[in-house]
Amino acid sequence: MLLNLHVKNVALIDEADVSLGEGLNVLTGETGAGKSILIDAVNMALGVRSGRSLLRGEQAAGAQLLFQVSGREKKEALAALDAEPDEEGMLLIARRMTQGRSISRINDETVTVSKLRAVTGLLIDIHGQHEHQSLLQKQKQLEILDAYARYREGSAKEKMREAYQAYEAAKRELASYQIGEEERLRELSFLEYEIGELQGAGLKAGELEELERRRRLLAGGQRIALAVGKAEAFLDGDGGAGELLGRAVRELSEVSGYDEELSGLLSQAMDAEALLDDLVRTVRDYGQQLVFDEGELLEIEKRLDILHNLQSKYGETYEEMMETLEACKERQQQLLAFDRRKEEAEKAYQAAEEEALSLAGELSRIRKEEALHLTESIRTALVDLNFLEVQVSMEFSRKEKLGPDGYDEAEFLISTNPGEDLKPLAQVASGGELSRIMLAVKAVLADTDEIDTLIFDEIDAGISGRTARRVAEKLAAIAKNHQVICITHLPQIAAMADCHYKIEKKARDGRTITTVTQLDEEEQIGELVRLLGDTAAAEQNARELKRLAEAYKKQI
Repeated sequence: MLLNLHVKNVALIDEADVSLGEGLNVLTGETGAGKSILIDAVNMALGVRSGRSLLRGEQAAGAQLLFQVSGREKKEALAALDAEPDEEGMLLIARRMTQGRSISRINDETVTVSKLRAVTGLLIDIHGQHEHQSLLQKQKQLEILDAYARYREGSAKEKMREAYQAYEAAKRELASYQIGEEERLRELSFLEYEIGELQGAGLKAGELEELERRRRLLAGGQRIALAVGKAEAFLDGDGGAGELLGRAVRELSEVSGYDEELSGLLSQAMDAEALLDDLVRTVRDYGQQLVFDEGELLEIEKRLDILHNLQSKYGETYEEMMETLEACKERQQQLLAFDRRKEEAEKAYQAAEEEALSLAGELSRIRKEEALHLTESIRTALVDLNFLEVQVSMEFSRKEKLGPDGYDEAEFLISTNPGEDLKPLAQVASGGELSRIMLAVKAVLADTDEIDTLIFDEIDAGISGRTARRVAEKLAAIAKNHQVICITHLPQIAAMADCHYKIEKKARDGRTITTVTQLDEEEQIGELVRLLGDTAAAEQNARELKRLAEAYKKQI
């Protein structure tokens, strides 16, 4: 359940903090007051791509959603996404946007937008003003069926995905054998050349790095010899450091008996003299071992040319070149045993295709069985929404290509008037009817849906009168088992509110801002009066609407 929404610097909203309750939460206000900005802010927090129009100049825009998560399965699902609620079941979702970037957090841990969407997809579902248009898409209709049938479909869909992956792999393997004899012989010849070149090079791990080091040493031979010779002279030659340090030791030894501190200095000088002797020997030994053979440098250059040529063709590192060699050998064996392996690949492909088609058939059978229950449930819900003579069914067709979700295409068919044939939604439903159909779908899915919070942004588009009351009753029924947040212009829906919020546009300090205020009982009546037209009889009507709404909620 969504406990709190905090919005800052989003479009006209300077700062808003809305504490939401259980049941039906209704938001009302004048057109243009900023009601949909709140939904935009929620979408922003959920990771939906948001337009820069939500930003106020250079100020950072932010939205926070505080959820309370209950239920073992929901917590396990969140844990699987590494987004566990705290000990009290609280989960904080936050997103901050500037002109240049956005930062998403879950419980103060920075996360990617993809992870944010995966987590919030378990917690909240938003039905926007234009989402009902998606009902006209066959893919969306199949998704609705799958959401309804997910408990039966679960293992079948998982098996289908695994079988499809195996089928695709078998198809790729078989495709690798779709070459003619001439091409096969040509590729074999080329592979033989590549294998021979790699094996004949006698490659060794670390060889390239060692040769590069040795080449640098030989290339700088004269400069190294000169520097080492000078260093030895400075350390051990006439007037060098060794001679001067020896003089210092002799001078200190002659006076060390006069003071214990002088004895300490003498000891340090003698240690330094011993260290210097060791350094001189090491430098001398290094210089004596220096051998700069121009012939060796030439051989190294030739070997490096060979290795660099191999690098350009087979991989930058020894490991990459060895991987290329193994791949060439594997492909060579594949081509040498071409006929036998092609036959094996054909058999494997046929088996994988048969398995995938069998599972697709099983998934299709489940879908068709569940479609009967789904369409009847939607029909019943539509009757509740004032579609008095409505019929609903689902028509299945088979896609040309198998996919990871099987081969089904599904489409809702509907008849809204007696005697009319069932037709696709796009040919029958008006905008207002589509809105109610989507509400019916949401109501049906809510019975099996584990998502706690549902948001409806102006689900009431295109309806009024008795139909509006039916929509209000349906929303109240959904709100018995879910938290529902609804933006509306209709008094019938507003009267059903368990928590009612008014959104207003005000002028403050020379700027226009949007505010959100939770209404008490009398303030709710006042808002209903405004929605009813603020006539002489409006207050009486408002109180009657509220009384009827409370009576209805007690019955359900």
